[in-house]
Amino acid sequence: MSVSSPSDPESSPCSVLGPRSVDAEPPEEKICAVCGDRATGYHFHVMTCEGCKGFFRRSINKGVRFTCPFSQSCPITKAKRRQCQACRLQKCLDVGMRKDMIMPEEVVRRRRALRRQRRLALAAPGGLSAEQQELIALLIAAHQQTFDSSFSQFSDYRPAVRLYIPSPQSPPEPGGPERLDEDVLPDVFSMLPHFADLSTFMIQQVINFAKEIPAFRSLPIDDQISLLKGATLEICQIQFNTVFNAETNAWECGQHCYTIQDGALAGFQQIYLEPLLKFHISLKKLGLHEAEYVLLQAMLLFSPDHASITQHDSIDQFQEKVALTLKSYIDHRHPMPEGRFLYAKLLLLLTELQTLKVENTRQILHIQDLSSMTPLLSEIIS
Repeated sequence: MSVSSPSDPESSPCSVLGPRSVDAEPPEEKICAVCGDRATGYHFHVMTCEGCKGFFRRSINKGVRFTCPFSQSCPITKAKRRQCQACRLQKCLDVGMRKDMIMPEEVVRRRRALRRQRRLALAAPGGLSAEQQELIALLIAAHQQTFDSSFSQFSDYRPAVRLYIPSPQSPPEPGGPERLDEDVLPDVFSMLPHFADLSTFMIQQVINFAKEIPAFRSLPIDDQISLLKGATLEICQIQFNTVFNAETNAWECGQHCYTIQDGALAGFQQIYLEPLLKFHISLKKLGLHEAEYVLLQAMLLFSPDHASITQHDSIDQFQEKVALTLKSYIDHRHPMPEGRFLYAKLLLLLTELQTLKVENTRQILHIQDLSSMTPLLSEIIS
């Protein structure tokens, strides 16, 4: 069976078997049948250049009727092909270009999109582009350098004092969220100083995380402060979820272990604590990877919605880049049915987290013993 045929202008023995010999004649240059420019191949049944191919497709798809201002016999050459669209289109038809071979614009766009996806899939393992992989690597490195998952560096704190006695009248349901009996909450919030120090420790880690991101460092200092004040408490909750144990409903922070009851001892009310626990249970059940946790943190940090932001467009563009990277990562690293609606579920949880932040701030500001607050915590919630 012959590999090529004399009628196939795209193939030759030289191109199939290897480089041509020194004595072989150079291949004849292909000429556009419409304007005489260098042709790139057969388009709509005729050997043409890219310019005439695009012109023919656009003219037919748009259904434009051109009129020649002269005698309808204008010369169509590489230099003069733009001077008369009517004669150029007629020349396309005269040399045999076929209208029926033109695909609708929507089909062309879909094919181009598929080609881009294939190129990305070939260029980057797992369907992630090189830029997206670089972003994930940067954020993971920033997280690992600044987040102390063992809480070994959490040493300068006021001790945890638990004076709360659980009510025997309303034991929690097995497997369900713990309920708090507000009738037995203490008058003295014994865990408040300790939680203030823990929150300050977490806030410092979030600030250090942000400073490791070049896009954040490049912003004006006022924008940096606005972003941190707007997102730090939410990012702390995302980081706390990495140490949350869904079986015991406890946050295991190295040698420290906290439950929702400890939040009551810090002065927080049931209207905040029960949704908070539900949020952590729901987020943990999604089984997120480290990459997804850090991308969520970056999405929260780069929020362009604050009124005092000056670099709105650049912040918005970076957040969009992070969101698209998160979506691509989920699509390629969570096979069905695990990954079904995972991105949508995360967006819903981020909306819940925003509501929790508002209630958290409200309750902190209403806790009477504000002397327990640290300057950094007071600055973040102000």
